[in-house]
Amino acid sequence: MNLFYKNLTIWLIIGLTAILVLNLFKGEPETVNALTYSDFVAKVKNGVVTNFTLHKNIATWKDSNGERFRSVIPENPASIQQFIDAGAKVEIVPSREPHWFLRIFLSWFPIFILVAIWFFFFRKGSNKGGGKAMAFGKSKAQLVDAQESKVRFKDVAGIDEAKEELVEIVDFLKDPTKFTEAGARIPTGVLLYGEPGTGKTLLAKAIAGEAGVTFYSISGSNFVEMYVGIGASRVRDLFAEGKKKAPCIIFIDEIDAVGRHRSSGAAGGNDEREQTLNQLLVEMDGFEVNDNVIIVAATNRLDILDQALLRPGRFDRQVLVPLPDVLGREQILKVHAEKIRTATDIDWNIVAKSTPGFSGAELANMINEAALMVARQGGDVNMNDLEAAKDKVMMGAERRSMIITVEEKRITAYHEVGHALVAWMLPGADPVHKVTIVPRGKALGLTMQLPETEKHSHSYSYLFNNLCILLGGRIAEELIFDEITTGSGNDIERVSDLARKMVCEWGMSKNIGPIVFKASDQPGASTPLVSDASIEKINSEIRDLIDTAHDTARKILSDNMEIMEAITLDLLEKETISNQDIQAIIDQPRG
Repeated sequence: MNLFYKNLTIWLIIGLTAILVLNLFKGEPETVNALTYSDFVAKVKNGVVTNFTLHKNIATWKDSNGERFRSVIPENPASIQQFIDAGAKVEIVPSREPHWFLRIFLSWFPIFILVAIWFFFFRKGSNKGGGKAMAFGKSKAQLVDAQESKVRFKDVAGIDEAKEELVEIVDFLKDPTKFTEAGARIPTGVLLYGEPGTGKTLLAKAIAGEAGVTFYSISGSNFVEMYVGIGASRVRDLFAEGKKKAPCIIFIDEIDAVGRHRSSGAAGGNDEREQTLNQLLVEMDGFEVNDNVIIVAATNRLDILDQALLRPGRFDRQVLVPLPDVLGREQILKVHAEKIRTATDIDWNIVAKSTPGFSGAELANMINEAALMVARQGGDVNMNDLEAAKDKVMMGAERRSMIITVEEKRITAYHEVGHALVAWMLPGADPVHKVTIVPRGKALGLTMQLPETEKHSHSYSYLFNNLCILLGGRIAEELIFDEITTGSGNDIERVSDLARKMVCEWGMSKNIGPIVFKASDQPGASTPLVSDASIEKINSEIRDLIDTAHDTARKILSDNMEIMEAITLDLLEKETISNQDIQAIIDQPRG
């Protein structure tokens, strides 16, 4: 439809331009002087006008200078006869009247064009519904042909538990009688939730591909429009279509766009969104039974969904699609590696261990980046290519063209070594993997740590170590340059956020204890459920926690100044050093 509007606009501009050019080159119309009838008669009788042309009752002629004249004469033979008697030659031009059909056509043609354009626009705008105008309430769901869907459960790796939860759905769609005879009721809805990029949409496609049934796909934002009632109408139309095609799957991606908490009062509510949500709730578990119509939805924000949407009878089954563990990452890497040329010596387990916290989408992006790098040079993807691609995904592309002064480079080097050395000396901290002063993204330098094992919960000592590590860069600047820079801005922000969570959310303050301090859960309310005295106490505990971490990191760097200098010199020379380089410097004997 957008292409049609674009083409229409282009042709309108061309047409208007053509009319303008024709008017410019047509030239000025020839000037005609008007003459009264009495003067015209006198000129004919005096022999000034010896011949003229008569069309209807308009007489025109030219004088000896070539000027044109015209005069209106009465429409009767006697008036013409007197000119003939005076010796003037009269040329009568017959009038040609258009055919009656042509006259009617020319008069109605503009209206016909306007009606045709109006009809065409509304037919296109309706998008479906047999070309019926005003079909705004029709569903915008995309019908996916299950037979053409090539995605299967084998293509979804790293989330085996989530796939097992969905096998029953596929079995029911293939053979519903097996469940109904046993008196079992298949879940009305399945909600897939988890962090972005974990494979929720891919799982929904795999369900449709495995079951081989009709599959409708729509985004939650497609329901909500400017006009109140349109979204609810689209929900009704979507379920009506689904019942006709049953058994079928209706997949609603990003359902949080329409399924957010409803407002507790009139103020601040979105009538269109709430009406759409109400209609969705009724269709999922109202008076009508939606047999063989299963709703699969996906969201990254389970916490903001309305509780009525999550109760049994609607989304009966809620499936967490988590970030993959090390075994899951290895499986995902192998699935995506099948599509590219890879070297035979790649150890995918090592690659998986070096990518903690990566989602399936990030792993796919890493494999693609490695393939792009090799495509420019030729050959197969090897471990070095995967390492470079991982760095690009985690830290951003290198900006070697960026001009950095020698002094800024020294400050950046000491800053990053401060992070790395504190992390190296603290027991229980994540091992240092790499340190670089090559600018990537917005950062002038980076220190990368990789955990040895998967962590699902964190201890107080581990979090305190992170506070120390984050402050290490700023302390190194203080010790070496007796000055601080804006390069610590992000570190300070992360330190403040982590310390506040330790005190207010995780109960890790001895003086305050296991109490959670947070804002009101009521939607739209901004008043915190904390007194002024408690706020002052919280801020004092956060300050004490950060000060303790600052002193700990400062002592580590002060006691290891010689090592910090040696690592910094090596980093300035190589620009990027690994944990082996750091270990070699630390192991060197010193007097």
